[in-house]
Amino acid sequence: MRLVRNKISASVLKKTNMVKKTQKQTVRETKELQQRLEKLEEQLKRALADYDNLEKRIGRERKAWIDSAGESLVDKLLFVFDDLERACQNIVDEPGLKMIRDQFWQVLNSEGVEKITTQNKTFDPQLMDAQSMVPGSKEKIIEEICPGYLYRGRCLRPAKVKVGQGKK
Repeated sequence: MRLVRNKISASVLKKTNMVKKTQKQTVRETKELQQRLEKLEEQLKRALADYDNLEKRIGRERKAWIDSAGESLVDKLLFVFDDLERACQNIVDEPGLKMIRDQFWQVLNSEGVEKITTQNKTFDPQLMDAQSMVPGSKEKIIEEICPGYLYRGRCLRPAKVKVGQGKK
């Protein structure tokens, strides 16, 4: 009976050791899987952030491309508007022409076009192009030769002006 008991004890001990090894192996595998899961979660977060940044960049580039196309068209239309302005100055008794000019300006203005104000202003090289220096207050706009325009806050065409040179 003692022999049977020793065999059973040895068998139980052997199985207990196997269970302990299996438990250690399971704990080690669980830790490895947990680390792999954390690494994959981090990679997923980075991929999602990269995708979000890509979407934002594409949106900005698309807006810039659309603005650029609109800017080019508006620039061409401003030459037509300038011709309408000159026609209105030379043909005084034509109310229809003035009405067309005003409607045309309303359309341009609704698209983001603004006229650069130069009257009684100091010369700003970002918005104005000095055509000549004439007697007058230093760096003050004396006369506007050709109007300038902003498109959505950016200078589309600088105003051509005569600038005061100050005292000699």
